[in-house]
Amino acid sequence: MTSWRAAAGSLALLLSLLALWQACAVGLGLSALVLPAPGAVAASLWKGLASGFFWPHIRATGAELLLGLALGGAFGFAAGALLAEVAPLRRLLMPYLVVSQVVPKLALMPLFIVWFGFGLVPTVVITALICFFPLMENTLTGLSQVRPERLELFRMLGASRVQTLWRLKLPSGLPAILAGLRIAVVLALVGAVVGEFIGASQGLGALIIAAQGSMDTPLMFAVLVLVALLGLLAYQLTLWLERRLLRAYASF
Repeated sequence: MTSWRAAAGSLALLLSLLALWQACAVGLGLSALVLPAPGAVAASLWKGLASGFFWPHIRATGAELLLGLALGGAFGFAAGALLAEVAPLRRLLMPYLVVSQVVPKLALMPLFIVWFGFGLVPTVVITALICFFPLMENTLTGLSQVRPERLELFRMLGASRVQTLWRLKLPSGLPAILAGLRIAVVLALVGAVVGEFIGASQGLGALIIAAQGSMDTPLMFAVLVLVALLGLLAYQLTLWLERRLLRAYASF
């Protein structure tokens, strides 16, 4: 299927879902408090964008997303590379890293508020923690799955450990590392929004809680649309970066 046919199919599916939503909202006679019609959501979305009400919240969530992704991604990549290169350290630390990830991050948020206060810092920290593990695990996997004959060739050529990592393991593991980045981008947005539920007065997550408090369901749906668009934009930028890096690697 060509790209324009896929795009047309996605658009047709979206229009069908909106029509079904409209039919349910009108046909079932549901209150706008329970299920607002798409037109009411679109009006709330346009009102918030045109008045400038949404933009500070979009900027706050975007900043938390970028900072948390950068922090968690950098630490995750460095930890994955270190654990892939030092096997005893991997055997020592992996159980602790796995345990650190099975603890629900939302449960840590009250503790982060005690340590860092309300606002940007605790949300960035929880976003970074969520992003850390996909980058760490995929980097570790990507660097550990180099074909043995290639490693033997580099050993025969007298390549140092750093040269083998830079010239062989990183290019070979790049697709897995970038797959981890794609997962981390999606989870980063989830972390930022969930962190704002508890620890922030600004941001799309805080706006959802405010809309719930005022029983403004169309506003809540409008914010969810913004969250979805922000996540889609971040994911598409990651795909663009992946294509650029993999093209450079293919020509290497």
